Amino acid sequence: MAIRRATQKRQVIEKLSSSAPAGEQFIACMHAETGPSPWLGALLDEIPLVGLVVQLSRKFYFFTLTNTSVVVNSANRFSNRPGAVVAVFPRDAFPVSKFNRAAVWSKFYLQFPGGGKPTRLNVHRYWRGELDQLAAAFPASAQVGPGPVADSPGTAQA
Repeated sequence: MAIRRATQKRQVIEKLSSSAPAGEQFIACMHAETGPSPWLGALLDEIPLVGLVVQLSRKFYFFTLTNTSVVVNSANRFSNRPGAVVAVFPRDAFPVSKFNRAAVWSKFYLQFPGGGKPTRLNVHRYWRGELDQLAAAFPASAQVGPGPVADSPGTAQA
């Protein structure tokens, strides 16, 4: 099971390299999960079985920003290894809305192909640097949150 960010990114890029067009450059790769706020999930963990249902209903994804597109891979719930490609979006047509960069759990909504309504995706602070690189591909209308959040004194930006 890959725990380190560098190992996870390497596994995703290895998987995508076999099918990527020649000259494709991988810029950033990050992890996200669906579902309600992780803060709410922590509260629901206190109620027997409800927390388990919330955790089992979450889906996990890797987002990879390249020089031409954004690739979305599924991620295995237990091993966190990259799975099949779920969607590929051109960089200039990335269907993201309601981006809110927060102190710990940032969120944005993505309209998956064939989906009825946009899916909420939560990104932990651990992936902040990669999220900032991916957010550069978001449309300007997607920003609704307070924007960049200052780090607490004595901490370095991830």
